[in-house]
This record gives sequence, structure tokens and C-alpha cells, in this order.
Amino acid sequence: MSRSRGRRGELPPSQETIEKLEKMVDACNFYEAQQMYKSLSARYAASEKHAEALDILQSGALIQLKHGQITCGAELAVLFVETLVKGKYSYNEETLDRVRKMYEGFPNIPIPEHLDDDDDMQKLSEALVAAKVRVEGCLSFLRAAIKWSSEFGAPKTGSPQLHNMLAEYLYSESPEVDMTKVSSHFVRGNDPEKFASVLVNFMGKCYPGEDDMAIARAVMLYLSQGNLRDANNLMDELNKQLEHKQLELPDSDLIQFIKYLLQALERDSFPLFKILRQKYKTSIDRESLFDGLLDEIAEKFYGIRRSGLPDIFGDLLRFQQYDNNINVYQKQLNKKSHMQSSAPPYDVSAGFIAKVVFHSSATNQLAVSFPFFLFSESVHVHFQMDCLFWMRKCPKFERVSPLLAGDKDEPKSLSSVAK
Repeated sequence: MSRSRGRRGELPPSQETIEKLEKMVDACNFYEAQQMYKSLSARYAASEKHAEALDILQSGALIQLKHGQITCGAELAVLFVETLVKGKYSYNEETLDRVRKMYEGFPNIPIPEHLDDDDDMQKLSEALVAAKVRVEGCLSFLRAAIKWSSEFGAPKTGSPQLHNMLAEYLYSESPEVDMTKVSSHFVRGNDPEKFASVLVNFMGKCYPGEDDMAIARAVMLYLSQGNLRDANNLMDELNKQLEHKQLELPDSDLIQFIKYLLQALERDSFPLFKILRQKYKTSIDRESLFDGLLDEIAEKFYGIRRSGLPDIFGDLLRFQQYDNNINVYQKQLNKKSHMQSSAPPYDVSAGFIAKVVFHSSATNQLAVSFPFFLFSESVHVHFQMDCLFWMRKCPKFERVSPLLAGDKDEPKSLSSVAK
């Protein structure tokens, strides 16, 4: 034990170690240098010299990547992030810049085109394998960095800048681009303008019918995060960039649905949202992901749960809070000008029955009727005003139709009452 401590106490300055290892890499002793980078950085970290360990690992990752040793460079980059975690380094601009430098060290090599003979096909095969290695290495590194950032000061979904980097590298370097993965990182980023440029580029080289799906997916992914602002920004930027290239958005029902969807969310109109889902069901069904995203959007913007029934009893408990303020409500109603009108008042002193229509993904409609006895004394309230009051108090409900005590008819819908 004492001998081990002695060795650790004799660690040379990190710069001396870095220079020694860089000479090994320059001499093409990649494997030997890799083992030294890993073992020496571990010794520095074990001696609580995390800053020195980080310097060694960053230097090693950069020089290995520079020499085309992608697997080695990616491994050291991941170890760099693991050392950030062990040293409990907070997410900040300085550390983000160090991560960015290593990200920029991953090469960008285009896949060869215009293949004519067998030699070219062999080159293509080798290029595809190399591209896969680059993408997997960079993906492992940035995923680890995103996880670290989410735990040490960045938003809980991870650093937006790191998501941007990962999305860009996936799009530019993947042999077969998965736009769902690319989009999922862009929507957690903070650069709708760059996202729009990627979509415009994709539209120019994708198969027919993939362009409108990529745009719809991007918008709905933003909305599923509750991010209406960037969803609108993305569409605005797409229109701007396409106009600059003298192009237009795809003319399809799916794009029309997206435009109407954004308007429905701007208006906070759940009935319109439902109508759009029904009317454009054929277009939505083109990709299985869309239906689930729309369920998430309904939950984010309207509080509609995706599975099971609504929390009826929780809502009923919240209704009890209104009893305490009912006298205030009565006084406010008494001040309304309609109280002096000649229309016959309704006596709701005996309470009323509210028919509440819930909506969920499990059932189209679930009608629940239950009594309310909220008024301690006779209050003359217009039927329409009472409906509007409950609509304001119950934003999750499509309609609340009071059935006055003694009425035998079914409750009317709010729209018919409001006429």
C-alpha cells in the first residue's frame, strides 16, 4: 500500500506526460499510446488530480482523432466525460468548449459517389464501414456528455448545444440517415434555423413522400415537448429558406394538417384539435409515431391524459374548493347587468346535475353525471351564465350542461344554450 502511494505521489507534471505520449502517437505507436493514456489518466484521477487527468485525456483524444484513430479517440473522449463526472465538474461554457473541441476533432468525410467499377464498389464498402465507426464513436461520446450535462447544471434533457452537435453529426455522417433520431436531438437543441436548413437539404435528396413526413415529424416533436414557439419558428424559417431557393413546402394533406394544428394550439381550441385528428386521420396514419405524438401534444396543451381515464375524483376534490368562494361568486353575479333583464330567472337553490364529457385516448367519450349542491341559498342565475362559469372552472371538460332540479329533459349542449 505504501509503495502504491509512493508511486502516485511521484506523478510527473501533466504537460510532461502529454508531450511524451504525443511523441508515441506521432511515431504511429497508436495502441501502446492508447494504453498509456488510459492507465496514466486513471492514476492522476485516483490521486484526486482530475484537472491533470482531463488535460491528458483531451490531448489524447484530439491527437488520436487527428491521426484517424477514431475508435481510440472516441474511447478517450468518453473517458474525459467520465472524469468530469468523477470530479463533479459543473456544466459551464469553459467545459462545453472543451467538449466542442473534441467533437470538432471527429472527421467529416463524404461518402464517394459516381461509382463505375468493382474498385469503386470496394471503396464504397470501406467508406461505409468507416462512416459507421465515426458515427458510433461520436454518438457514444456526445451521449455521455449530454448525460453529464443534465446531471451537473444543464437543463434536465441535457445541454441544447450538445444536442445540436449530435444532430448535425448524425445527419452529415450517417451512411443511412435516420431523420427521426436527427429530429429528436434538434428539438432538444436551441437552433431551429439550423434544423430548418437540414430539412431543406433533406427535401432535396429524399425519396418522394418523405419530405412532408420529415417536416410534420419535426413540428410534432417540438409540440410534444410543449414548445409551440420553436415549432412556429421552424415553419417560418423553412418558408424563408425555401423562398430563397425559389421552392415551396410540399403540397400535401399532411402539411395542411400541420398548419391547422399550429393554429388550433395558438387558439387553445381542443374541439378543433379533435376535429383535425379525425379529418386528417389518413395522413396521420402514414407514420405510427404521429398518433403517439399527438397524444403527448394533447396532454401538454390540454391536460388530456394519454392512458386510462381522467382523474375524475381528483377533479371532484378540487371542486370542493369552489364552495368556499361561492358567496363571492354570488355577489359578482348580482352585479351583472343581466340580473336586471326581464328574462325569467332559474332557481338553482336545490342544486343541479352537471353532465361532464371527458375525453381520453382509451375511449372516445365518457359521460359522467353527478349532483352539485354548491349554493347555500337561493340564487337567481341565468342558465347560460352558469354554464360559462363551469366551463371556466373546468378547462379539461368539453362542456358542462346543468340540468335544473325538476327538469325532465336531457341537458343541452353549451353551444345551443349560448345562442
